[in-house]
Amino acid sequence: MTTDSRATALASRHGLYTFGAWAIVGLVLLGFAKTYYLKVAFGTPTLPPLLHLHGLIMSLWFGLFVVQTRLVAVRRLDLHRQLGMLGAFLAVAVLVVGTVTAINAAHSGRSPGPPPLIFLVVPLGDMVVFGTMVGAGLGLRARGDYHKRFMLLSCVGILAAAIARIPLDAIAKAGPLAYFGLTDLAVIGCAIYDRRHTGRLHPAFLWGGLFIILSHWLRLALAGTGLWMTFATWVTR
Repeated sequence: MTTDSRATALASRHGLYTFGAWAIVGLVLLGFAKTYYLKVAFGTPTLPPLLHLHGLIMSLWFGLFVVQTRLVAVRRLDLHRQLGMLGAFLAVAVLVVGTVTAINAAHSGRSPGPPPLIFLVVPLGDMVVFGTMVGAGLGLRARGDYHKRFMLLSCVGILAAAIARIPLDAIAKAGPLAYFGLTDLAVIGCAIYDRRHTGRLHPAFLWGGLFIILSHWLRLALAGTGLWMTFATWVTR
């Protein structure tokens, strides 16, 4: 392989993560613009401190992901590794604050559309997905090919909450089928792009992607059942 072809291949591989990082940020901004990022312009109600903390932590997480992808792209792996420790602490904060915020929102009756106790299956399930993908990514940080794919999936896999809040009637009417389905398409798109540029379906995308997609179907089957409503009622007391 010539130097030019190596550079092209490297750029293609980094392209997935760079594009993915910015696309994720764009969806988050679009979904939460009205209720958080641009709430002053939209005149939406004042948020309690917990939601501000949650918004700040999630914004820092996605922002850090963008920075980390760019550091790898410019081959500053030394800084990438140094920021990795911050990322680990931030991931724990995402899990703790995200779980508390989801339960508090359901307890207070807040939801982007579906009944709050039913919608609770979305953010709590996302925290399970996020913890699993980040845990796998950090555990396999010495295996760069696995690490970067699991970290990408940790962000893509929790997009349902942002997609659910995009102000489109079609998404609102379709409910979980829309925001879970669009998240699944994003996961599948990452795997297909990676397959085309590496020549194989990487195990991280295979098993991580299946885990995310199956979690959505499990949540769809579970939400609204007596078992889930009993659990949701108990956890939000």
